[in-house]
Amino acid sequence: MKKSKGQFLAITALVIVGLMFYTALSAAAINMGRTLKDYYHVTNFADIYVKVVKIPQKDVKNLENINGIKRVAGRVVFDVPLKVENEKEKVNVRVISIPDKDETINSLFMKEGAYISSEIKDVMVLEQFAKARKIKLNQILKLQIDGKEYNLKVKGIVASPEYIYLMEDEQSLLPEPGKFGVLFVSNKFAQQSFGFEDSYNEIVIQAKSEYDVEKIKKKLEKILKRYGVKRIITKEEQLSNRMISEEISQLKKSSNTIPLVFLGVAAIIIGVMVSKTVKNDRMAIGVLKALGFNNVQIIFHYTKYALMIGIIGAIIGTVFGMVLSGYMTKLYIQFYNIPMLKINFYYRYMFLAVFISSVFCIISGLLGARKVLNILPAESMRPEAPKVGKSIWLEKIIILWERISFSWKIVLRDIFRNKKRFVFITFGIALTYAITLIPLHQNHLFIKIFHTHYGTFQRMDYNINFSRPMHMKVINDITHIVETDKIEPKIEYPFEIVYGWKSKVVTVIGLKKNTEFYYFVNLKNKKIDIPKKGIVLSENLARYLGVKKGEQVKIKTFIPDREDIYVEVKEIIKQSLGINAYMNIQQMNTKLLDKKLITGVYLDTNDNVKEKLENAKNITSIKSLEDSRNVFKQFLKLTIFSIGIMILFAGILGFAIVYNATVMSISERRLEFSSLRVLGFTKKEIYRIISKENGIMTILGIIMGIPIGKYMVYSIMQAFNTELYTLDTDVALSTYVFAGIFTIVFVSLSQLFTLRKINGLDFMEALKNRIS
Repeated sequence: MKKSKGQFLAITALVIVGLMFYTALSAAAINMGRTLKDYYHVTNFADIYVKVVKIPQKDVKNLENINGIKRVAGRVVFDVPLKVENEKEKVNVRVISIPDKDETINSLFMKEGAYISSEIKDVMVLEQFAKARKIKLNQILKLQIDGKEYNLKVKGIVASPEYIYLMEDEQSLLPEPGKFGVLFVSNKFAQQSFGFEDSYNEIVIQAKSEYDVEKIKKKLEKILKRYGVKRIITKEEQLSNRMISEEISQLKKSSNTIPLVFLGVAAIIIGVMVSKTVKNDRMAIGVLKALGFNNVQIIFHYTKYALMIGIIGAIIGTVFGMVLSGYMTKLYIQFYNIPMLKINFYYRYMFLAVFISSVFCIISGLLGARKVLNILPAESMRPEAPKVGKSIWLEKIIILWERISFSWKIVLRDIFRNKKRFVFITFGIALTYAITLIPLHQNHLFIKIFHTHYGTFQRMDYNINFSRPMHMKVINDITHIVETDKIEPKIEYPFEIVYGWKSKVVTVIGLKKNTEFYYFVNLKNKKIDIPKKGIVLSENLARYLGVKKGEQVKIKTFIPDREDIYVEVKEIIKQSLGINAYMNIQQMNTKLLDKKLITGVYLDTNDNVKEKLENAKNITSIKSLEDSRNVFKQFLKLTIFSIGIMILFAGILGFAIVYNATVMSISERRLEFSSLRVLGFTKKEIYRIISKENGIMTILGIIMGIPIGKYMVYSIMQAFNTELYTLDTDVALSTYVFAGIFTIVFVSLSQLFTLRKINGLDFMEALKNRIS
């Protein structure tokens, strides 16, 4: 082991990385899951959310009589603008009413201050928003409700289980805590300010654990229809919960796949290495057998080497993994704003890691040492006959062979005479290339999503939402206030799209037939317009429902006195972010809503829209495309670190493969290199021969790595696709090129480390040993 400490360290590094991934990702996923479960339990996280037009307080309480419902609470929820110092800045807040005592569903977790004491003057602020805007206790916040300004004193800073991941809606997938926040006010204040005396516009429900939430949801649809149900959301569909649940699920998937790659490669290298060692120790093994040692004892001796790598790698890997899981959990919990941190060390994963690693290494060690069985004591006393130097097929093409230089002939002969080693290194380089390709593709993908969604797909400068549906005439009012280059009406309303037994509540967007603010392309990359009749579905929505172009879907409406309608799916379009359906605005007006009603406008302008519409009544939010781009840019900065880590680990994999294979090759070819030295070759020239061999294998490895990497990218992106975003599996040419450059760098680095081995070779000694 002393002579091969470099190889030992390189293989152990692979085991360490593999088990570090396994332990860190598994423990982080469990810690996250348990912390989330406990947080939801302590705060009585709701199972069902029902948005209605208006429901009396007394009728909300009656819902507790429905079988399966454990607890019910009503609340008033509205999005309104918050006045801030910078008048040009538009900040929206969601005002949510809470009961007098915080002993109900979705209880708040107090971080600073106290609960509301004055029913009409106090407010509690969501922690993420308070941090982003540096809001302090006793600070006065100025809310604007229906054109009237309200001053509220900050009584407490709180965390909410409902806003672990702060998202305004499904259209804005990335948190923007400085621009959107949540304020909790008393029921009395909310009901008076929003005109909801003794009534609510939202119901939160906790179900009894043994009851099926979907069945309760169906009952509620019928019972609450007369109150104008807008949407019913289950716990699984709740945005914040869905985002964190998907993150935990992806952590679990990664913990089961990534370590296998590293352990698998380590096992192959160990097997080859032990096999070569047995070959070199042939004479010693023969002597041992002559002295009475049996095959099992000798094989066990060589397997100990593999086992040592497995145990040392597992211990170091799991220790690093446990430490890393603690940091990962803290980072996740800070990012997702869960105030109850629960970090545990799961020793069973440590034992499991040692077991898995030992099994991998023992099997590889046994396979590598099995040649011991063929060694006979008498035969082994004689030096092994050198391999017969057969001519390779290239030598038969005399015209070509004569034109090849002597050093290249050595390279080609070695490659064709050692096909197994050649295939192993080439495949290892291909694997390194493929693993490097994945994070580089992710980086390219995020940038592509950024440019495609915020620029090519959505093209409006501003997206303005109204607090309630308004007549089309409001467009004239807006154009009188703001100088617009282009303006179009829109309808954004949630409906349930039903196909067979599958259904999904999504925001259906009504647009002009030839809208200039969206650029739709179908799955064949052909530009399309919104059809006069029928519906257009985003790719991820169509995939979820299992519906195809030309089939009929039902649009289920919760609006009172409106019938469900059936429409044909006219097209399925590509949409990277969000899950939506699109219809002609006239069809929506006629079939689903009232005529001439719209819920907002899109517009292009160079005018100061936010400032001019700041005090406009009935405007809930003004979103600019530039704001969305800036949020996405911040998200990209966060991803660069994780992408860098993935590339580093791919580099370790490539380094270990090439370094070990090259060192074994040098060791095997000592006699050949000694002969070359006698013929006048310098050490540099011998190093160049090895470099040429590795160069050929690198080029072929990269070529092989392209389809392997493409398949891995496809599999991972398909597995990580969610209803909220679609990850493109088409890898860009530049990504292939960069992955190739990184692979060449990794191979070159590992080869530089082998230079010391060549310099340390005692060529004359090798020749003498052979002659004797």
